[in-house]
Amino acid sequence: MVQLKNNIIENALYLVPTPIGNLEDITLRAINVLKSVDIIACEDTRHSGMLLKHLDIIGKKLESYHNNNEREKAEQLIKNLLSGLSVAIITDAGSPGISDPSYRLVNLAIKSEIKVIALPGSTAFVPALVASGMAVDCFKFLGFPPQKKGRQTFIKNALNEVSTTIMYESPYRVIKLVSEIISHGYSERLICIAREISKIHEEYIRGTCSEVLQIMIDHKNLKGEFVVVIEGNKE
Repeated sequence: MVQLKNNIIENALYLVPTPIGNLEDITLRAINVLKSVDIIACEDTRHSGMLLKHLDIIGKKLESYHNNNEREKAEQLIKNLLSGLSVAIITDAGSPGISDPSYRLVNLAIKSEIKVIALPGSTAFVPALVASGMAVDCFKFLGFPPQKKGRQTFIKNALNEVSTTIMYESPYRVIKLVSEIISHGYSERLICIAREISKIHEEYIRGTCSEVLQIMIDHKNLKGEFVVVIEGNKE
């Protein structure tokens, strides 16, 4: 057992955020939990294995847990927890459950009366919001827009929100997203595109939708992970 300030590793499910870019963006508590639990469930065992090696965590039992095997692996991990083991779940980057798998496992754990402990830490939309210049007193996070069916309804509903709206988008569709916002009649709506947060090429593109669209079209290296922050509807 490893003492974690006022807590001791126990028979519980730990949700542990991992860095979204800079490898220093991980808490001491997260490192201690990963060192101490019996099992670490992760999206990609090779990717997570490299992070654990960087953190000098060697010989830990890793279980693959991702969108394609979530149902069966969640049940298996619950059996491990019910047998008295401790389990941490991590994703490739950020906080488990934020546009990443963990909901099913957390839900089953609660139903099985297993303690769930969520650690605070890295997630992309919070730094994007606070650095956007948009109102932060009231906001709504929507995750990824649908790629096809329901996409326009999703965008229209987002634009009708009076609160600041946040969503993630693929680098292959982010220009399309801003164009779609403009097509709904909101070319002057303020928007902030946050790219590669906590990485070498971190960038914020701020302005009206029409201004930001032109900047992105002219951009020579529009790659990476994107967070889109949209001003609330003031009409």
